[in-house]
Amino acid sequence: MISLHGCGKTYGSVTALHPTDLTFAAGKITALIGPSGCGKSTLLRLVIGLIPPSTGYVEVDGQRLTPANLQEMRWRMGYVIQEGGLFPHLTASDNVQLLSRFLGRENAARLTELCDLTHFPADGLSRYPVELSGGQKQRVSLMRALMLDPEVLLLDEPLGALDPMVRSTLQRELKELFQRLGKTVILVTHDMAEAGYLGDTIVMLREGKIVQQGSLEDLQQRPADPFVTEFINAQRSLVAL
Repeated sequence: MISLHGCGKTYGSVTALHPTDLTFAAGKITALIGPSGCGKSTLLRLVIGLIPPSTGYVEVDGQRLTPANLQEMRWRMGYVIQEGGLFPHLTASDNVQLLSRFLGRENAARLTELCDLTHFPADGLSRYPVELSGGQKQRVSLMRALMLDPEVLLLDEPLGALDPMVRSTLQRELKELFQRLGKTVILVTHDMAEAGYLGDTIVMLREGKIVQQGSLEDLQQRPADPFVTEFINAQRSLVAL
């Protein structure tokens, strides 16, 4: 579905992502993990075209991402960022339907369907973001990303700002949602337990380079670099797996 070919990003003398070759399988969930500043979010922004690559290129479904087709490609992807990224002056309903209204594809039935799918209370659609809990904001952001039924979901630390109880609930709901929809999902997280729980494949990055990719078991039992073991051992939450 999505592949990076020698794709890298630099800002002046700073390299955010070294030239990278990586393929995201269609219908699978890939978790990008690593310490802050390792290139996870940069990689995600390259995929959706928010920033242009300094080297290489991105392919979506065999089609190279270019300025000419960028907008069309973005409409095929749903994007969720940390803390939701909702517009404070718009109600939950208006946030969810922002793009669909712009495209003339407003669909009340789809809005109701998404409320059921994400367990968001229908009577909360008239509320503004300041009137919603952290978990509800993320559900609204997820509904907005799903409104046009995209082929790809990109999630950048979607649960990072939530308390542990709410985060656990949403992790479980996300797993059920991914299994039900069967979409291609790329998830950025700092949490190895979350990556192992949600991801079919884990891609670990360090200093703008891929250190290892595989299942959680691969990383635990067959680390490709001492850093992989060091990173895993630093996350005590794995005891719960």
